[in-house]
Amino acid sequence: MPCWNAARFFLSDLHLGTKDCKADECRKFLKHVRAGKIVLVGDIVDAWALSRGSRWRRRHTRFVRTLLKKMEQEDVEVLYLRGNHDDILEKFLPFHLGGLKIAREYVHQAVDGRRYLCVHGDGFDAISTNHRWLAMLGSLGYDVLLMVNRFYNKYRAWRGREYYSVSRAIKGRVKSAVNFIGKYEEQLQRLAVKRQCDGIIAGHVHHPADTMVGKVRYLNCGDWVETMSAVLEYGDGRMETVLYKDFMKRLAYGKCGTMEDAETSPGTGDS
Repeated sequence: MPCWNAARFFLSDLHLGTKDCKADECRKFLKHVRAGKIVLVGDIVDAWALSRGSRWRRRHTRFVRTLLKKMEQEDVEVLYLRGNHDDILEKFLPFHLGGLKIAREYVHQAVDGRRYLCVHGDGFDAISTNHRWLAMLGSLGYDVLLMVNRFYNKYRAWRGREYYSVSRAIKGRVKSAVNFIGKYEEQLQRLAVKRQCDGIIAGHVHHPADTMVGKVRYLNCGDWVETMSAVLEYGDGRMETVLYKDFMKRLAYGKCGTMEDAETSPGTGDS
């Protein structure tokens, strides 16, 4: 039985259809959270990778089945916002089938009355928007880095060392990548103000965050390729970005998203 109660939760960048997608971990997360609504903030299915010949695996199908079961058995509403890797959905927007809705963006009314603009965020990435071929080349380069990650961490595991992300380390040290994230947050903040929203919930950059950008609260769901994180909204209006590893620790101790735990968890805040 799920023990973690949330009013709604948001996740992005699962990239189903890729080898490095953490579908089983995300499925386990889904099974242990009970919420009335799930917002998928883009790049859930990686059509780019599939078009390059990537293989759809059984664990990807298991995730989809778990999501459908929650819709059927728990009456969960699912809203799927299209990203850039699943931009094929653009042809069908807006789309509504039972408890499933697909859209470009969504204004979320939180329990405490605050308004959050939910959008994948690729529209603020000039390369993704104006130079799709270059974005696809960059995606291929990221796949290569993830492959290096796999081999390097097999070696680290053999040496008894913990996981280390080569790709995140590189992105964290490349000045242009750091500057891009900063500008990306500022552009999203301006859009939120324009739409008269108090906050924004996005994905795209694979960088979980919970911070203030000006007067706008900026939440990023992160990803389910490396970081494994999501944004949760509780019944009392609190919202937080939680890492899967911290989620599992809190679940094991039976804290289940209590106020005390949310304030002390290392999974809260910019990561």
